[in-house]
Amino acid sequence: MKHFKLIMMFCIVALAYNCKTENKNKDLAYTVESNTDANGISYETVNNDPTGLRLYTLDNGLKVYLSKNVDEPKIQTYIAVRAGSNYDPKESTGLAHYLEHMVFKGTSKVGTIDWEKEKEYLDQISELYEQHRDESDPDKKLAIYKKIDEVSLEASNYSVANEYDKMTSSLGATGTNAHTWFEETIYKNKIPANELDKWLALENERFSELVLRLFHTELEAVFEEFNRGQDNDGRKSYAAMLEGLFPKHPYGQQSTIGIAEHLKNPSLVDINNYFDKYYVPNNMAMVLVGDLDFDATIKKVNETFGKLEKKEVVHPTLPKEDPITSPIVKEVFGPTAESISIAFRSKGVNTEEEKLMTVADMILANGNAGLIDLNLNQKQAVQYAGCSPTFLNDYGYHSFNGSPKEGQTLDEVKDLLLAQIDKLKKGEFEDWMIEAVVNDLKLSQTQQYENSTALASMYYNAFIHHEDWANKVKFLDDLKKVTKQEVVDFANRFYKDNYVVTYKRQGEDTSIVKVANPGITPVNLNRDKTSQFMQDFNKIESKSLQPKYVDYKKAIKETDLDNGIKVSYIDNEMNDLFDMNIIFDMGSDNDKKLGLAAGYMEYLGTDKYSAEELKKEFYKLGVKYYVSAGAETTYVGLNGLKENLPKGLELLEHLWNNAVPDQDAYNKYVESITKGRVDGKSQKGNILWNGLMNYGKYGDNSRLRNIYQTKELNDMDPAQLVEIVKGMKDFEQRIFYYGKDIDAAVAALNTSHKVSEELKSYPEAMAYLEKETGGNVYFVDFDMVQSEMLFLAKGDPFKADNMAASTLFNTYFGSGLSSIVFQEIRESKSLAYSAFSSYSTASKKDDNNYVMAYMGTQANKMPQAVDAMMELMTNMPEAEEQFNAAKEATLKKLAAQRITKSSIFWSYERLKKLGIDNDNREAMYNTIKDMTMDDLRNFFNTNIKGENYNVMVIGNKKDIDFKALEKLGKLQEMDIDYLFNYEQPEDVKM
Repeated sequence: MKHFKLIMMFCIVALAYNCKTENKNKDLAYTVESNTDANGISYETVNNDPTGLRLYTLDNGLKVYLSKNVDEPKIQTYIAVRAGSNYDPKESTGLAHYLEHMVFKGTSKVGTIDWEKEKEYLDQISELYEQHRDESDPDKKLAIYKKIDEVSLEASNYSVANEYDKMTSSLGATGTNAHTWFEETIYKNKIPANELDKWLALENERFSELVLRLFHTELEAVFEEFNRGQDNDGRKSYAAMLEGLFPKHPYGQQSTIGIAEHLKNPSLVDINNYFDKYYVPNNMAMVLVGDLDFDATIKKVNETFGKLEKKEVVHPTLPKEDPITSPIVKEVFGPTAESISIAFRSKGVNTEEEKLMTVADMILANGNAGLIDLNLNQKQAVQYAGCSPTFLNDYGYHSFNGSPKEGQTLDEVKDLLLAQIDKLKKGEFEDWMIEAVVNDLKLSQTQQYENSTALASMYYNAFIHHEDWANKVKFLDDLKKVTKQEVVDFANRFYKDNYVVTYKRQGEDTSIVKVANPGITPVNLNRDKTSQFMQDFNKIESKSLQPKYVDYKKAIKETDLDNGIKVSYIDNEMNDLFDMNIIFDMGSDNDKKLGLAAGYMEYLGTDKYSAEELKKEFYKLGVKYYVSAGAETTYVGLNGLKENLPKGLELLEHLWNNAVPDQDAYNKYVESITKGRVDGKSQKGNILWNGLMNYGKYGDNSRLRNIYQTKELNDMDPAQLVEIVKGMKDFEQRIFYYGKDIDAAVAALNTSHKVSEELKSYPEAMAYLEKETGGNVYFVDFDMVQSEMLFLAKGDPFKADNMAASTLFNTYFGSGLSSIVFQEIRESKSLAYSAFSSYSTASKKDDNNYVMAYMGTQANKMPQAVDAMMELMTNMPEAEEQFNAAKEATLKKLAAQRITKSSIFWSYERLKKLGIDNDNREAMYNTIKDMTMDDLRNFFNTNIKGENYNVMVIGNKKDIDFKALEKLGKLQEMDIDYLFNYEQPEDVKM
């Protein structure tokens, strides 16, 4: 959990790597230098910047961040706009967000087959929306909407849906998306490096003007997104916290998604005005990180985006907040498990408070040895607790979160969290902690810098937050200078009774907004037509990019320990970090108690160290360990700074050999497991994707249901669990090492990893049989606005020969913004925010493939959505142009894909489970090159059409049309406890 928090911290706060420099040069180490490239274009660099950033400012004010990463022939692209929901008009909240959606709809050149005729209808629609907004009479308002629907259908005769997405897909782009937040709107693509010219031409056109086509269907999709937010108790708690922290500022008064009334009454005039005001080059940045040539790239950017017209931008002056002088209490209700948050408002980015809070946060919780980690999570004093900081332009906040144990009140969790803050204020943490914290941040940052997407995210965050890159590069150096006394002083003046406490309670949310199905007439997609722009775009030829395949037997080297254990290894050529895994090819299928035992080890000490002392020792070394038991494989892992591998391994082996059972820790562990099960029953995602999906696949006999009941857990001897983990060393095992200096790693293993001379074979694994699907509808009643449906059909056994066709099919039919399913369900009919279908390949050679489809929609749209999805799954629409684009996209993605570093080993592990001992991408690439629509049709008819589905549904029983569901099969309402086998099985409710 804390690892994720660190990633988020680096993405949001854009912390930068600290270079080692001589003390005498500290003040000069990160100076900014002005340079001029071969094109005569000026740029800035920062001395000793490990990211190698070139920061350009074009004549029109556009900031361009360029950095080189040649790990793969790809470029991570971001186009950032300094505008978000903070600047939404008061009467049009949500505007920045649905503008973001509309920027994907094209221009007067992209997405149209007759702009002059289409524009006539779009102008009518805009005027109708203004009338609709001004009209207060419900009947007249509805009549205007019907007219909007009518004119929109006519306008769709001249539009082409998803042309932008089709073109980016044809490049082989991945991650095509965007997001909107308070101060930012970010547009994203990861493209093959050889497609930069075409991408620039397309994006330059996209940001040159705004055309609001296919608006009412997209707005309905946004409202479905709003409904998903209403079903997300975490989002609601977050919004309540912000409202308390910021009673004046838009951070707390204008949610990014907007309010329902504004979403249903948009102004297209306001949207255009917003675009014209903020989407200008001097308020934007382009970020490109990847396999690029600096001089050639900036020349191309300047020739395209450099021609956009500069305009004066004045951001509104936002309200200042008064100090919080006493606790502010918020309450949120919903079906999920209870939790509590405490948040303190802070200053924003580029302040000393940012530095001090960053250090304080990590001392409190770093996932290993923080005050909250040790005193609350390690001691199992709560179900879970943590904290994280957020820094924005005007303000920031430090939020603390906790979940109660069974029988524990939210106020008790609150008091425990505040008690850890009191310890910080009293200086009750070790003197070495600040240095260890900075080293931990440095380690995480080093990992981030290897990833072009993570680094590009740091750059766009620096732009959005007006941060000088030099200051970010030296950020960790600044943290090193922070003293313990400074942290204590900061804590005492910052953490007072000036917080917002948000209670997330279980119960009915009376603020839920439900709306009628507007009855949208499906618009025309015109998927067989293309704009002139796209025709010309497709004629542009890019330099060919050839795929590269891995010779696994050469890339993965092998050696042996003195005891004969095989060590597979790959050199880490990037940095001084290592990752070591001792692998046992057995798991809970072989021993039902193994997963339980592995989890218990987290809370144990030894004859020498307490559990808390062990965590501190590992943290001081900059090394982390884990024991993870899956169904079929168990890993004992160690990773961190290479120089400390011997000491870290010695400490891990000491724990492994000398762990001492602790009955009190075990009792709390069982309580935590039991409470986790209770909390899991309140998560709709867990119910659908784990409970219902597993039942649809396996029925009663599944891994999910093969668990120990609470009474059985309580009756177990914890000493037996400890012996299971210690006894793992007696079984066959192998090791994978990723890092430098394999000889030193082997020497450390020979010294510390002692095993039996004769290793035992694994116990026989439990088998779980996949049942035949068809004729069943499994339903769970849940308090939610949307309904979610999952269609599942058991396919044929795995065949490697099918992998090429299934990959192409998924691109064409069910996955992505330009797929058939997305276009029909969302773009044309506005029946769902999220809809996809896939042919899912088995993970083992003896298992079956599956056909899957998913939709999340308003309950009152479900009958139409079901009919639409089943029609698609029975009769695949055929569009030759779209097939060719999908084929080209699939080939380009394969050509640009590189399997490197430790991924080489783990990808080979996956292939071997499928009975494949080579890089099968070569066979897939060659097969796809020769495929035709006839081949795809044959694949569909053989593997998709006519399949028998089990249908899993979760939704509010009061809103569901059960007659529509009964048409799909025998309807069974499932008891959640029965699905998970959390209680002794009872009869399934009908």
